[in-house]
Amino acid sequence: QTTYTDKGEKPEKGKFVKFHHVTFWVGNAKQAAVFYCDKMGFEPVAYKGLETGSREVVSHVIKQDKILFVFESALNPGNEEMGEHLMKHGDGVKDIAFQVEDLEFLIKKAKERGAVVVKEPWIEQDSYGKVKCAVVQTYGDTTHTLIEYLGPYKGLFLPGYNAPVVKDCLLPKLPPGLLNFIDHIVGNQPDDAMVPVSDWYQNCLLFHRFWSIDDKQIHTQYSALRSIVVTNYEETIKMPINEPAPGVKKSQIQEYCDYNGGPGVQHIALNTSDIIQAKYIIDISIHTTVSILCRSTFSSNYSCESFWVNL
Repeated sequence: QTTYTDKGEKPEKGKFVKFHHVTFWVGNAKQAAVFYCDKMGFEPVAYKGLETGSREVVSHVIKQDKILFVFESALNPGNEEMGEHLMKHGDGVKDIAFQVEDLEFLIKKAKERGAVVVKEPWIEQDSYGKVKCAVVQTYGDTTHTLIEYLGPYKGLFLPGYNAPVVKDCLLPKLPPGLLNFIDHIVGNQPDDAMVPVSDWYQNCLLFHRFWSIDDKQIHTQYSALRSIVVTNYEETIKMPINEPAPGVKKSQIQEYCDYNGGPGVQHIALNTSDIIQAKYIIDISIHTTVSILCRSTFSSNYSCESFWVNL
């Protein structure tokens, strides 16, 4: 296990503030959102669909404390991008969004260093405020949306979203989920892809290595893995990048890549201050994984207790 203390030179401009939200592409956005609300303690917070003028994609936004998940589905047949993604990967994470400062500088630096910009910076606005966004490609079919607030935003989520159309009368009767924030998001890679991907974050997004471990530390009798954790300068965003290591049987990292049709987000770690009660509440078995952490895995001051929920 290696902990890196050298963050490198502070970027001259630009800043990655925190995880903003995670977008899932799924076959049925409403059903997926309802499931997370009923079983994991989330609440509907915003909606975009036919009623708001969105004719192609429906989005259901749910929230718990500082965690924001967005579930999106195509409204019409023939949506090739979403259809091919679902056919290849099934329901899963499409985009990890970061809140940033000085988006134009960050995108300029990313392009200079070889990042693929899926969507150049654009501005979204409504009566509640204005935000600037851009999208870059990361591993596999996963993307990162960068979001910069151009002044205070007073809306429920982002421009173009309204309040949920229907209120679920069941939710107020359910216990709280006790989940606080996204601790880290893990991307699984095929063999020999971990270092190039971690290098991409360091070169293109100005991240640095935070922590790494090899198969001598993380292995079972049958399976092993290697991991490099990269993070922003302020160390508020942690992205472990995993790859398989040789073992008696196939590594669970390679098994994920095989079943996912390539690299992708393997799990999202969510912080809780009461892991026992949270585990009791979230007694579920769902596809992809979420780990619920008592405290941050990547801090020497915290314990590493966790349990896994199959999504």
